[in-house]
Amino acid sequence: MKIYCEKDYQAMSRKAANIISALMIEKPDCVLGLATGSSPVGIYEQLVKRYREGDLDFSRVTSVNLDEYKGLSGDNDQSYRYFMDTHLFNHVNIRKEHTYIPNGLEPDSQKACDAYNEIIRNTGGIDLQLLGLGHNGHIGFNEPGPVFEKETHCVDLAARTIEANKRFFEKEEDVPRQAYTMGIQNIMMARRILVVVSGEDKADIVAKAFLGPVTPEVPASILQMHRSVILVGDEKALQKFPNLKQNICEQ
Repeated sequence: MKIYCEKDYQAMSRKAANIISALMIEKPDCVLGLATGSSPVGIYEQLVKRYREGDLDFSRVTSVNLDEYKGLSGDNDQSYRYFMDTHLFNHVNIRKEHTYIPNGLEPDSQKACDAYNEIIRNTGGIDLQLLGLGHNGHIGFNEPGPVFEKETHCVDLAARTIEANKRFFEKEEDVPRQAYTMGIQNIMMARRILVVVSGEDKADIVAKAFLGPVTPEVPASILQMHRSVILVGDEKALQKFPNLKQNICEQ
């Protein structure tokens, strides 16, 4: 695992955007696994800026997103389709028909999950999967539990996840209680994984995920088993890593 320790959120976002940009230049028809939430917003701002400056071309890129709330349409301003359109897709030359997100309006959970697994397979595999990290160690909406869920599945959101997400809704009762999410197997099959974390409030869970035992009670801990993981964080989030004497190290 390669770790980059940056000064702050802005520097973290630039470093992560550099990694994604390098892949796009090296492989213009790459498949990007994308994430939502507060962590990647700065990355998307950087990618849009570079596209507008003529440094990036999204025309051959395919994207697959980690998850979507069950019950929300893509034009709902709290859906992850809306988030991706607002922060990235509407501002670059990516083909919308090549941007994939689970169908939140499909009421049949098995049908929705099977369809998304087929989409992921048909892309030929994810070249780079971008991940944030939840306070309880969730990646995507893979919540702590007794086992690692394999493929796309419908999950009941944990109380802490609902609490963390309620700030985006008018009231807590509006937060969906279920979501469709890629499973751990989907994520682990990506050729490379890029994890971004920032803030002192993430320091404990980052240490548990990457320095502690591999356990489904900390879903992100499975990333220790992946052959190519890049962790980019700011100083506060990575403060519990004992070997970070410079801004980069190998674990």
